[in-house]
Amino acid sequence: MLRLHYNLERVSMGLVAAIIVAASIGGLVEIAPLFTIDETVEVPADLRPHTPLELAGREIYIREGCYACHSQMIRSLADEIDRYGHYSLASESAYDHPMLWGSKRTGPDLARVGEKYSDVWHAAHLVNPRAVVPASIMPAYPWLAATPLNISTLSAQLATLARLGVPYSPERIANAAADALAQARPDSADGAGFVARYGDRVAVRPFGGDLARLTEMDAVIAYLQSLGRLTTAPYVPQ
Repeated sequence: MLRLHYNLERVSMGLVAAIIVAASIGGLVEIAPLFTIDETVEVPADLRPHTPLELAGREIYIREGCYACHSQMIRSLADEIDRYGHYSLASESAYDHPMLWGSKRTGPDLARVGEKYSDVWHAAHLVNPRAVVPASIMPAYPWLAATPLNISTLSAQLATLARLGVPYSPERIANAAADALAQARPDSADGAGFVARYGDRVAVRPFGGDLARLTEMDAVIAYLQSLGRLTTAPYVPQ
């Protein structure tokens, strides 16, 4: 075997061909199952898509690189389940584009962080992580509280996701901007419409604590508070 490998290294084009074959086999093993994913992953009946405000927070979460240090995938290992909760189900990410699974754990996994901490805790943590977790190495994001949330592109984002199979109806798409505002303002005139479109399991409150304006902080906290709470599937006894 060593001699074969040695002889192959002497023929550059042969080595290139062998690398291509090896990479192709590995790629097929990973890609082929995706063609049957619709048959193997059953979407829970109560799985809801992210609201416009949560979706905006998810985009900011990705923009700021949070996914590089925090995975959203609890593996079926006893120590991970003891620390984070029920292992992640593929069906929970059925509407995620892109999905944020992985094993990078510079910071804790966030798959079940929703409602684990208060909005006030999240706001303080994002502005100055060491104020609430002294040993934290997480960078601070104080500008989130001072940056108005851009809601002008939300309808277009929902429309794009709808083409990928996420159940955003024409009504949800048309009211995306109004729904983002309504979720952060409990007394909003559009509140009833928002609940009608997304259900009463969705949190409605001023996530960033400022009723006078909608900021990126509201969006990020709304997104974090939704993680692990889009479906009851992981919590139903099998």
